[in-house]
Amino acid sequence: MWSLETFGRVRLSRHFYMRDFLHSEISSFHGVPNIPDTPDLAIENGRAFCTALLDPLEETFGRIAVRSGYRSRALNDYGNASNLNCAASDNPIECHIWDRHGGPRAIAGASIVIPWFADRYDQGRDWRDLAWWVHDHLPYSEMWFFPKLAAFNLVWRPDPLRTISSYIAPKGMLLRAGHTPTEPLAHRQTRYADFPPLRGIAYP
Repeated sequence: MWSLETFGRVRLSRHFYMRDFLHSEISSFHGVPNIPDTPDLAIENGRAFCTALLDPLEETFGRIAVRSGYRSRALNDYGNASNLNCAASDNPIECHIWDRHGGPRAIAGASIVIPWFADRYDQGRDWRDLAWWVHDHLPYSEMWFFPKLAAFNLVWRPDPLRTISSYIAPKGMLLRAGHTPTEPLAHRQTRYADFPPLRGIAYP
């Protein structure tokens, strides 16, 4: 029998524990517990997400700030019904519910901020510079960018869709699933020429 304390102590990757993803303002303010229905599945998908995407980002750019991580279905249902910026739990793009059962619905994601890039974004840096860096270096499935701090939803799936969308101008979809970027690789690379080189992790 899992306790929430035990669940929070689970280490997902070199840099992240489950506790890093459990805080929710909706849960704290409205008193709706953020307790998983299937802890083992949340851990399995969360580990895949952290090892494939978040650990390389943290190794490369330094600390990654998690804005919104895991949500239980009950918490997400409450957030959606209360118009608190939560997609419907059955929406296939809802990435915060990590313990939906496997197959094509296996998913894990979080809304994150990269402080290294947020500082540059505040000085006028184009959000697409970061989007293309992630696209060219990591096996992400989806990204959605938001105006504040260039926060973005970063999503893992076992079979990535490779889509990029934004609420920052130019708004809309930058890259659709199955499409090739309109910007050639050489041009994309000039956008992030001053970024630190990718640093991955060799796991035992």
